[in-house]
Amino acid sequence: MSSTGTAIAESLLVDTNILIEATDTRRRFHRDATALIESGGALAFPAQVIREYLVVATRPVNANGLGMLLSDALENVREFRKTIRLLPEERPVLPAFLRLLAATPCSGARIHDVHLVATAVVHQVRTIVSLNPGDLLGFAAELAVVGPTDALRKRPRSKAGGIRRARPRPPAE
Repeated sequence: MSSTGTAIAESLLVDTNILIEATDTRRRFHRDATALIESGGALAFPAQVIREYLVVATRPVNANGLGMLLSDALENVREFRKTIRLLPEERPVLPAFLRLLAATPCSGARIHDVHLVATAVVHQVRTIVSLNPGDLLGFAAELAVVGPTDALRKRPRSKAGGIRRARPRPPAE
């Protein structure tokens, strides 16, 4: 059980890249990522994933972003929240995060990955859905990382929902 008293061990923690994949129709796993999010299964994510999504979604396309307006990206967050449970950033996450860093030192952007793993560990989520399994494995032995296609195999498909697709912004005048 998480410290909130809710058993969520059967949940899948959704990584930021799954939300990006669902937003951008040109991405390889767009359909599976969208279907997974819309499946209504036991999906969860921490606020960290929302922050990371907003950064990439609103970053210009020429800077490896989606070039979305903030209002569209925020609307997507509202849509994601309809089917993905928000995990609280509780006090035990920081000590777990620091323990993981001490056990497997890393630097730079990998620090975000360690925090995501620490959040999963604290909330007893045993599986993370991500397109970057190598970034997440090795920090916690009890954790599995699967792609959206594998995660979707266990969930029924549903109709397309209201995720706004990435549309490049018009050039500034």
